[in-house]
Parts: sequence; C-alpha cells; structure tokens
Amino acid sequence: MKQRKSLSADGLFKLVRKGFKQINDHREMNVEISLTDALMSGFALFSLKDPSLLAFDERRAKPENLQRVYGLHKVPSDTQMRTILDEVEPETLRPVYKSVFRALQRGKALESLRFMGRYYLVSVDGTGYFASKHVHCADCLERLNHRSGEITYAHQLLGAAIVHPEHQVVVPLCPEPIIKQDGAQKNDCERNAAKRFLAQLRQDHPHLPLIIVEDALSANAPHIHELRRHNCHFILGVKPGDHAFLFAHVEQAHTAGQTHEFEKIAAGVTHRFRFLNAVPLNESHADVRVNFLEYWEVKGDQVQHFTWITDLTITSGNAYDLMRGGRARWKIENETFNTLKNQGYHFEHNFGHGQHHLSVNFALLMMLAFAVDQAQQLACQFFQAAWHQMGSKRRLWERLRALFYELPFDSMTDIWRAIAFDFHIEGRVVIHDAT
Repeated sequence: MKQRKSLSADGLFKLVRKGFKQINDHREMNVEISLTDALMSGFALFSLKDPSLLAFDERRAKPENLQRVYGLHKVPSDTQMRTILDEVEPETLRPVYKSVFRALQRGKALESLRFMGRYYLVSVDGTGYFASKHVHCADCLERLNHRSGEITYAHQLLGAAIVHPEHQVVVPLCPEPIIKQDGAQKNDCERNAAKRFLAQLRQDHPHLPLIIVEDALSANAPHIHELRRHNCHFILGVKPGDHAFLFAHVEQAHTAGQTHEFEKIAAGVTHRFRFLNAVPLNESHADVRVNFLEYWEVKGDQVQHFTWITDLTITSGNAYDLMRGGRARWKIENETFNTLKNQGYHFEHNFGHGQHHLSVNFALLMMLAFAVDQAQQLACQFFQAAWHQMGSKRRLWERLRALFYELPFDSMTDIWRAIAFDFHIEGRVVIHDAT
C-alpha cells in the first residue's frame, strides 16, 4: 500500500509539532514542561478522542506511545497543561492550520474538492460550545437575562471549512473565536468575527479562488462589501421575511416575464429553477446588485424550496451547480459541528476553562486535531483502510485508544496498519515478580 509520507499521520504530527515550536514561550526560562510539549499534549488529547483531561492524565503512567507517536519529551499533568495553555494567545495557533492546508495543497489532495472547475467552496457559520452561569473567564461573552438579572457566560466561534457537494470529507480552516475583545465593553458578535476571519483568510491564502457559502444572516450589504473587498465570490441564503424588497422585485420581474425559468428531471426528481441577474439587494442599498436563484426539488408529493443570492452570473448552464453549492452550506453543520459534537470529539465538554484563553485554545486544538483527521481521511490510505475495517468513526477511535494504551507502537501509521489488517492479541503471559 503506497503512502504519501507528508500526508500520513506521522508526517502531519511532525508538521504540527514543528508549528508549535515556532510559538514563543510566554514564560520565564528553565521551565519543567516546554510549551511545545504542552501544546502537543493538548493536540494528542483530542487526536486520541479522550473524553476528559483526567482520562488523558492517566496515560502519564505509560507515556511511551505519547513520546514515540506524538514526539513528546515530557508529558504534563492535567494541572500543568491547563496552567500553561491558559496564557497562550489563540492567534499564535493559526499558522499551524495553514501548514496542514499547505501540505494538502503540495500533495495535490485538494484537487478533488475543486468546485465548478476552479473554485473552492468555503462554508462559514457560527456555533457555541460552552455556557455556564458560574464558570467564566476574560474571553467569555455575557448574556444578561433582564427578568432574573442572571448572567450566562458563553463561548462561540465562527467555523469555516472547504466543502464539496459530492464529498463527505471537509477541510477545516482556522476558526475565528467570538470572544470579548481587549478593552471592549460590548460582546463580540458573528459579524465582527466574520470581518476578522475574511481578512485573515485572504492573508493566509491570497490567491485561492473562493466561493463563500453562508446562511441568510450574512445576506446584508456590509458583509457583501467585505466579501467583495477580499475578492471572495459568494452564495448566500435569503428568506422572504428578511429580504422582502428583494423578493418583491423578483416577483414583479416574473410578472413582467423578465425572469428565466427551466426544469430538468433526473432519477425521478424534478429540479425546477428560476433566476434573475442584477437585482437590487434592498431598498436601502439599491446600488448593491446581486443575482437571485430560486430552486424547487420535487420528489413525488414532497417539495423543498430554496433561495440564494450570488455575485456569479447565473445561466441555465450553471444554475444546477450553483444550487448544489448553496446546499453544501449544511456541511459546516453536519460534517463539521455535528461530527465534533457527536462522533467522539466531545466538542461541548468543558476540558478546562481557565482565567484567560484556556477554553478558546482547547477549542482550537480540538479543531486542529479534526483538521488532521480530515486530511488523513482525504489522503492517507492506512487511515482509510482502518476506518473501513472498523465501519464507523466511533469504533475506530475506541480501537485506537485500546491499542494505544495497551501495546507499544513506534508510529500512528503502525496503529492504523494494525487496525486495518485486523491485528489482535491471541493470548497474554502474566509474569509474577516474587522479589
């Protein structure tokens, strides 16, 4: 079985560790645990899908595999890890995501995710992963219940991933934390996080041809200006209740016979389209022109209805592809957030909150581990074979943890090979030391 070493688990782990080494240690010299080891331990926690820091801390009794597989020199205790990572600036983790992405580019692994010949679809959405009425830190958002006077503290992030309508795999980009900014009295919000995200996205990937896919909350003039400023195409959901002027304009054009309509039937499904180019977004921003696409999917008595706006000129030749791109937005929910919440990553578990950045850093390290897993799913044959052998991700993670804890391995590739080829222990010899 041939394997691209740079896109194997071992190659990607080395890349992640190299990225961590570039981060300046915020502490005094002569520390017991290096920052690289603390960060790599946090990454290993989520790579192994341990359900808690306590479960990971138990591995310190047999640290050999952590040292060999993840390159750790010294494994921190749970308290040491929390203390060290709490002070790390979250922004310093961003370049590691870029390194993983570059490895996929160099290995030509992203070619299969090209959309409409040349673009990459980036689905963007916000999600929450922590809420408490008692535990909080300097980065927490605050939600006041005006009736009870209670404050709920929360953490959210703006997630983004390269998606494709025909592929289950996604390639996560570095998320943008939605946190209270330094010196700010008001909460941060998804719109401000989107501005920061787009600016950083273009700084990291200045020439990547992108189509940003988002929900109806993003279909507003200021955000569209930001997208255009950063040279990003877009497909944004729209709703009649939120965009009454736009829908009224399209209806008037339809009455006047100015809209374009067609349908195609395939595999017993009717795909019906209506579109109109150069439509004013709303009454307040009539100068902001967008292209409107409406779609009905008819299966027997079941009808689904969707509407989007885009800056790409719509034709009868590309309307079907644009529809598929618009519907791929859900992959940030299904293949990303729901996977993190329900397939072993424990996204909404509080691994530790800290006083400064611990909660945010744990979320970023978890997403980084997910990105490395997705890179393997896309390009690592041993990972793919092990997953196929187990039949599900949950069973794969369970088998990984069992082998990792019980037997010595030199690399993660050896573990994937053991799982793929159905390695198992026939018997066990127990030696009693009478001395």
